[in-house]
Amino acid sequence: MSPAEGALTAEERVGQRNTRLLLVVVVTAILISVLNQTFVNVVVPDIRSDYGATQGQTGWVITGYLLVFAVGIPLYGRIADLYSLSRTFALGLLLLAAGSLACALAPSLPLLVAGRILQAAGASAIPALGFAAVAKALPEGSRGMALGLLSSSVGAGAAIGPVLGGVVTGIAGWHALFFLTVLLAALLIPGALYALPGVADGASGKPAGFLAAVRHFDVPGGLSLALSAGLALFGVTQGQVVGFSSPVSWGSFVAAGGLAAFFGWRIRGASDPFVTPHLFRNRAFLAASVTGFLMMFANVGSYVLVPLLLSEVNGLSATGIGLVLAPGAVVVAVLSPVAGRLSDRFGPRALVLIGLVIFGISMFSISAFAAGASSVAVAVGILGQSLGFALVNSPTANAAAASLSRDESGVGLGIYQMLFFLGGGFGPAVAATFLAVRQGAGAGALNPLFAASSASFSDAFLLLTISSVVALISATGLKRRIGKGDKGA
Repeated sequence: MSPAEGALTAEERVGQRNTRLLLVVVVTAILISVLNQTFVNVVVPDIRSDYGATQGQTGWVITGYLLVFAVGIPLYGRIADLYSLSRTFALGLLLLAAGSLACALAPSLPLLVAGRILQAAGASAIPALGFAAVAKALPEGSRGMALGLLSSSVGAGAAIGPVLGGVVTGIAGWHALFFLTVLLAALLIPGALYALPGVADGASGKPAGFLAAVRHFDVPGGLSLALSAGLALFGVTQGQVVGFSSPVSWGSFVAAGGLAAFFGWRIRGASDPFVTPHLFRNRAFLAASVTGFLMMFANVGSYVLVPLLLSEVNGLSATGIGLVLAPGAVVVAVLSPVAGRLSDRFGPRALVLIGLVIFGISMFSISAFAAGASSVAVAVGILGQSLGFALVNSPTANAAAASLSRDESGVGLGIYQMLFFLGGGFGPAVAATFLAVRQGAGAGALNPLFAASSASFSDAFLLLTISSVVALISATGLKRRIGKGDKGA
């Protein structure tokens, strides 16, 4: 063993020896997690038909999963700082497999929803612990490519999921999709136990063993943050269904705000808080988190608006819409690792700013010139949007990881991933609701350069443009460069 190797912790040496296997396990797990979310959207009509349920009842197959997923992400992030990351990740895969088996065998809709909740309890470990595994196993300045691969797997899963769901369901029925998830998740468990880093007992003041980790886990603080996220997402989903003025929707937002306030009070007064208040004074981390939220808000929001635009205004079939969206998905999958690697070399801030400018111009061009014009113009705008998102996604995650100390990388990245996920939940709901409001108003377009025929869609894409501009302002707070020992801006 060389002197340099001897200076490393056991966790760091394991991480170095198994980096490739670690990436295979985490990238595949994230792919499975995203597939598990996206293919279900396709088979909801089949599920509703098989169980004879209403649309509202069947909606809980998706809503129940999303709520538990949002709650679980920050909790798993904190666990990553206190206990063996590999064992916790393996537990998440085990719960995902068990929930999938329950879904595949469910004789009724309530039991299917229960299985989906169990799935989410396991799947929420994957993004939180996957990004934390990279942050803990790889040194600062060497994570970009790995984080890019993780981001790429998200894009690939989003593109493949609906196609896979339709094909498998057509051949073997929707139950086969859940059996497939059982098999894939179970196969990854041995690799997770072997390749992912654990926790060096007693190092940096970390608790030694499971019971010690439990004693250090701030349950009131963790639950208040997690439930705040879940209630905020529930308020958005219910607002989209019954209106944001409904008591259920605004009541959820009020409760979420109350829990967030309690969380802020708790971390300032607890002797061993869920996260130290210092994290929320970390300008670089806050900039990355806000940028990630707003970017997902705009990106996922556009993927709700574009199919509606192409279907309602341009009259395209589902196949035609898929052909318009497919090139963008390929761009994100291919360029995300490249962008991550470039962020190690040149720093994340420049790449993120360039990406947000490209993204914003693309959204504005759709608002001004493509909303109601040729589908080719929409396709060009979506291609530009995807290029911008690829330049933003993994460099922002790299910037977030680089802004955190090693002892808080798990909970910090858990909070980052939570906000990233919430952005993807808020974007579609707010964009679709705003579109409906503008369609009902029947007014002219707000964009002064509007030159197409659908004013309401123009306004909705203008809203996403504004989101990208605010993200651009936030991104000025990111670190300019990252690297070993680099703690400056």
